[in-house]
Amino acid sequence: MQLFLISGLSGSGKSVALKVLEDSGYYCVDNLPVELLPALMSNLDRAGYKHIAVSIDVRSGNSVRQLPQQIEQLKLSGVDVHLLFLDAQTDTLVKRFSESRRRHPLSDDRLTLPECVQRERELLADIASIGHHIDTSDLRANALQSWIKDFIRIDRANLTLLFQSFGFKHGIPLDADLVFDVRCLPNPHYDPLLRPLTGRDAAVINFLEDTPGAQKMYVDIRTFVTDWLPCFIADNRSYLTVAIGCTGGQHRSVYFAEKLARHFESQLQVLLRHRELVASL
Repeated sequence: MQLFLISGLSGSGKSVALKVLEDSGYYCVDNLPVELLPALMSNLDRAGYKHIAVSIDVRSGNSVRQLPQQIEQLKLSGVDVHLLFLDAQTDTLVKRFSESRRRHPLSDDRLTLPECVQRERELLADIASIGHHIDTSDLRANALQSWIKDFIRIDRANLTLLFQSFGFKHGIPLDADLVFDVRCLPNPHYDPLLRPLTGRDAAVINFLEDTPGAQKMYVDIRTFVTDWLPCFIADNRSYLTVAIGCTGGQHRSVYFAEKLARHFESQLQVLLRHRELVASL
């Protein structure tokens, strides 16, 4: 049996993720109490279901902290378990709740909405540490759907190396394991002809290929990732997210993420994401 667990902060897009899995043929259950997970899997196994997706979060109360232990028990029983953890910046979550006028699951007469989000982070900290992160702060629903589809298609038996470009002015991605800053390089944004383009376009690529220091920066990042990959693999990591940041996330970071992905795709499973490009679609 294969089990995808969806967890994360309220308002981060868990319902979108669960709908993608449902559309992909998974039997889906939303808001399952953690203590019922073993019984659910046993019953679905007897019924012949092999692909299951379950959403578990703070709506389960304090029992949500039992999830890491439940995951280990399910793995020991032979279930192929994978955890996807969705997150977002606090101000983004507060804005989403304010716009939708929904009540936060932890809200009461004592806690403000930002305090509820912080309390939820604390309750989910142990779960967050063992799941594959997706930061949905600047993602539209269609982009998140695409990233979820990429997640369920890959072979989780091997480490997946994920390169993500981003713009520092929009914040560092919450899901980044390694962050590299390429803002010290000349910015194509200040060339009127290059400004409307991205790091995928030939003119921007040529500009950066001819920029002093850009290739040394590329080699240094590539060498660092290469040298430390064995340690992450030995640590039984399923994913390693390498984030490359420039000012706006349109030119330099996109160029570096694309070039690094091309280099490593012959050695490992590689995913490529451009946060600010999909956010602007």
